[in-house]
Amino acid sequence: LEAGSECGVRPDPAFELEEKTMRLFHLSDLHLGKRLHEYSLLEDQRDILDQILLAVERERPDAMLLAGDLYDKTAPSAESVQLLDDFLSGLSAQNCPVLAIYGNHDSPERTAYGARLFREKQIHVSPVFDGHIRTVTFSDEFGELDFYLLPFLKPSTVRSCFPDAEIENYSDALKFVLEQALRGTDPARRKVLLAHQFVTGAARSDSEETVVGGLDNVDAAVFEGFDYVALGHIHKPQNIGSERLRYSGSPLKYSFSEAEQEKGISLVTLGEKRAGSLAELSVHLLPLTPRRELRCLRGSYEELTARSFYENLSREDYYRITLTDESDVPAAMQRLRTVYHNLMELAYDNRRTKNSAELELRRAADARTPEELFADFFRAQNGREMNELEQELLTQALLRQEVEA
Repeated sequence: LEAGSECGVRPDPAFELEEKTMRLFHLSDLHLGKRLHEYSLLEDQRDILDQILLAVERERPDAMLLAGDLYDKTAPSAESVQLLDDFLSGLSAQNCPVLAIYGNHDSPERTAYGARLFREKQIHVSPVFDGHIRTVTFSDEFGELDFYLLPFLKPSTVRSCFPDAEIENYSDALKFVLEQALRGTDPARRKVLLAHQFVTGAARSDSEETVVGGLDNVDAAVFEGFDYVALGHIHKPQNIGSERLRYSGSPLKYSFSEAEQEKGISLVTLGEKRAGSLAELSVHLLPLTPRRELRCLRGSYEELTARSFYENLSREDYYRITLTDESDVPAAMQRLRTVYHNLMELAYDNRRTKNSAELELRRAADARTPEELFADFFRAQNGREMNELEQELLTQALLRQEVEA
């Protein structure tokens, strides 16, 4: 592939695979070093990465796609760095190529460090963005397949590389970069994109960073032209529109809002691409079993501490407990931890807390403008922000209401 005139592609040398259909493991959001309610999850993360290495040994994928947020902090701990090193070394020992990008939690410079040396071990990492998208090309019985390594981007990052481009939001930034990267490429070639962004319509979890007002939204239409888009950033495994645009989700649960989610590895199989169509595709979830589950319990103190209630539960799991007692239980946290050893969070749900919550909601609503309240309602109903026309219609309706009043 040749670089575009403005924002193009820098190809790495093609890596030849044995003749067969392409099978890929898609993962994201490892968040190595993350703490949950001050509990270190490093032990849990090491266990889940060991499970993934066993799955690699069993399934023999042609490549591992890591779609960002390898670390939880831009300056990760020494233990987190060692854990990622062990994981990548394990993949390399099994001759499993790796394609990785940095996410919004990662340091671009830290993630890209040593990239040329890594390539000798078939570990391909996105460089610090300079206006170009790094590509890696593999081959199978159906021909060549190009992987585009697009790291997490903000509009300001793209504007700094292309000051003359008209870029107002995240969608503009991604659209501009991808259009330039695909310019002049062969539409008959299969293309896979790794990206780390929030696509409009995706269901978020509490553990993800959000931008007020949904300003970080990216329209799914900007990803047209790719046979598969391996997304990171959202922790719930999900498709956006179709399985061609997919979040693998995090391999572990990182908030109690994720307690009911099934985590796993997305196994992606890419086949032949016929003229005028996208490549044949199938996606399957390979479940992962955490060392400790995240569980939510609800009931009175007496109910939850009865042996008949907890005797069949794992007392080492991570718990969030909601007590329904009308009166606060003295030293409830300490006493409950004698049964539930890793109790992380304790809350009450009774008449007192309900009255307090209702009062706070009324205060919050009273302080907001009608435009803000309707925007929240629209977002909840449609999974996106209002466009300019809809905002104008709302403004006109509110003005008519004021005149009639």
